[in-house]
Amino acid sequence: MSDLAKEKAARLLKKRGSVSSLGSHDVRAKETGGKIKDSISTVSYIDEPGHHDDNPRPAVQMENTFQLAPHRRFPVLTVNDILKDVLASYLQEEKYEAELCRQMTKTISEVIKARVKDLMVPRYKIIVLISIGQLSDQNMRIGSRCLWDSSNDTFSSHSFKNSSLFAVANVYAVYFE
Repeated sequence: MSDLAKEKAARLLKKRGSVSSLGSHDVRAKETGGKIKDSISTVSYIDEPGHHDDNPRPAVQMENTFQLAPHRRFPVLTVNDILKDVLASYLQEEKYEAELCRQMTKTISEVIKARVKDLMVPRYKIIVLISIGQLSDQNMRIGSRCLWDSSNDTFSSHSFKNSSLFAVANVYAVYFE
């Protein structure tokens, strides 16, 4: 077996090995005191390796720009409006179903990321996190910690609730120097 084939096989095994056998998208139910409680739907996935892995991209040499601060700040208020609009339009009439919410987290995160990228704010990396859970007399706290430059990096967050579910959307904008 050639070295190139061995490297390709190792890459494929490494990518496939990173996905757990249970899958993080499974919804597990806990039974306590005769009641069944659903857990929160959180989704993580990777794209399956395909033909694009065969042809590695050539390395592109870029010159340094020496730009340490953004020309235009990240529009937090506009992103808040996007979050409110997308969450309300997708989840207003929905009832909590684990499989549906699993797909909705993917769809909503992709829509939000596309709409934020349409703002065309240069040199910001966009990270979108969506959590959807069943609303049934419980309390929940969602926290996050990041290592970033507080003068340039920022975030936007919005929570949504209807009669059967809640959703929390976070968009992190990290300036790429």
